[in-house]
Amino acid sequence: MPTLLVIEDDSAIRRGVCDALRFSGYEVLEAAEGISGMEQAAKASFDLMLLDLVLPNHNGFEILRALREHRPGTPVIILSARGEEADRVKGLKLGADDYVVKPFSVRELLARVEAVLRRSPERPKPVHCVAFPCGEADVERRELRFADGSRAELSERECDLIQYLASHRGRAISREELLRRVWRVEPRHTETRTIDMHIANLRAKLRDDGSNPKFLLTVRGKGYMLAV
Repeated sequence: MPTLLVIEDDSAIRRGVCDALRFSGYEVLEAAEGISGMEQAAKASFDLMLLDLVLPNHNGFEILRALREHRPGTPVIILSARGEEADRVKGLKLGADDYVVKPFSVRELLARVEAVLRRSPERPKPVHCVAFPCGEADVERRELRFADGSRAELSERECDLIQYLASHRGRAISREELLRRVWRVEPRHTETRTIDMHIANLRAKLRDDGSNPKFLLTVRGKGYMLAV
């Protein structure tokens, strides 16, 4: 079942929403204020966010704006006592998929969650082991295991990089997307040359010829991808 992140500072509402979601079979992550909400929005793995607008430290609009910069495809339903048209319009313009005004019924909320998940694009599942011509990469153990019995270590960044490429196998991933989704930074703050250096190092560890790679491919004018 999908995982949902609930960011809501009212403990009674948060408990009721989380209990209802768990009873319906969803995995649930919780945050009670803006700082932890912002951290989980940036780092946690989830399929949909339920977001209150009025929060301590960071408000819901700030969290939504940050989420859209780093994870543009993640669906969001805003939960708020604010029923004014201006707030609804602002939330939708920032990229919210739906808007539920408190008080709401559990049945209505669950129906909206199901509808948003149903129309959201299919998201790739996390990849934990990646086969390559000379062996396999074990992302969880952060190591390469070669057919000749030898092994090599992977850095945390190299693991994140090969995992992201493997999750989108066959699609060319731009350097800008890799910076946003793997490095969690905006391209304007970091030179894309960083990506090229990591790709070169990863190819060397994979024993993939940098002058004529067969596995970690360069797609001219687009970026990088793993061969299908």
